[in-house]
Amino acid sequence: MTEQQKPPSGESGQPDEHGANSPGEQGGTGNAGQGGKEPERLETARHADYPLENELRAGDDAAKREAGERKARIEGGRPGAPVGGGAGWERDVLERVLMATLREQRAARRWRIFFRFVGVAILALIFLAIFDFKGDGAISTSGRHTAMVTLEGEIAAGTPASAESINASLQAAFADSNAAGIILKINSPGGSPVQAGIINDEIHRLRALYPSKPFYVVVEEICASGGYYVAAAADKIYVDKASIVGSIGVLMDGFGFTGLMDKLGVERRLYTSGANKGMLDPFSPQVPRQKAYAESMLKQIHQQFIDVVKEGRGDRLKDDPELFSGLFWSGERSVELGLADGLGSADYVARDLFKAEDIVDYTVKENIAERVAKRFGAAVGSAAMKTMLWSTRFQAMH
Repeated sequence: MTEQQKPPSGESGQPDEHGANSPGEQGGTGNAGQGGKEPERLETARHADYPLENELRAGDDAAKREAGERKARIEGGRPGAPVGGGAGWERDVLERVLMATLREQRAARRWRIFFRFVGVAILALIFLAIFDFKGDGAISTSGRHTAMVTLEGEIAAGTPASAESINASLQAAFADSNAAGIILKINSPGGSPVQAGIINDEIHRLRALYPSKPFYVVVEEICASGGYYVAAAADKIYVDKASIVGSIGVLMDGFGFTGLMDKLGVERRLYTSGANKGMLDPFSPQVPRQKAYAESMLKQIHQQFIDVVKEGRGDRLKDDPELFSGLFWSGERSVELGLADGLGSADYVARDLFKAEDIVDYTVKENIAERVAKRFGAAVGSAAMKTMLWSTRFQAMH
């Protein structure tokens, strides 16, 4: 020890600053012979007099313990466990990471399988919707029933209410031997007189071919113009009291822009190789002779319409000057005028008149593939026409 570390020599019997008595108070060296107690007392006094040394020793011990624990962790041991024994924290973390990765991969695999099944189901539904597995033959039915065909919407080529679709449906309905009668359910404002005339002619042919099968028309919302042209071929016509029936007439419409063009200073340049080739051109003034010709043609078609209605309805028509004027009436009034035979629905006709309550729909429905093909064909045709026009203009410019 240095001079500062030596214990101060106090007077006999006086305690030091820590409260310990000096050796003189303890009897001096008189304790030397008491079985070696003097060294222990000196060590105790040294520890009591120097607390800083105890703190340093405690710090060293803590550093040693920390170093041992670190070494144990590095070598795979746990704190407090022998070095090399048990799985270390690195191993635990690695296992957790691996397990989490496996769980994530399993979840992703399950979702992939799920979406694949959904995709296959969607493709199967599309496949079933596009392809018709019923075949082109007649509908197979068992038991006595009422056959029904629906004519809905505008009567025009390329629509569900075209002559091609309606006639095919009617042919299948008449050909079924189990059909007690045929109902044509109409909900149409009219359309092409040509398409309506083709349907009317086919109905007359089928009625002659199957004379024992009654053919009735049932009107829902509206049966006007071309719709009534078709209905006139039926044995009987049944309507709702609020249905719209009639409009026996023909029209041809258009627009004239000559006045507006004069105000804007726009000049129409139309070149034709025939005197009437530009007839009904909306950007050219009307020619009286051409107007008279159009009106005469409309009168001719109108007379055809009138003849068809008179042939179909016969003596049931009442003598009313407004009957063929193009007016339309309610279903209740149409019965009074002889344009319809009574009030009733399709269920009423099937149940009470045909005595065959079960109704089978024979309407030919266009599937998705046919609609897509038609739209694709129309798009291709339109694109080809535009290409030809642009090509013609380009050649004219050069």
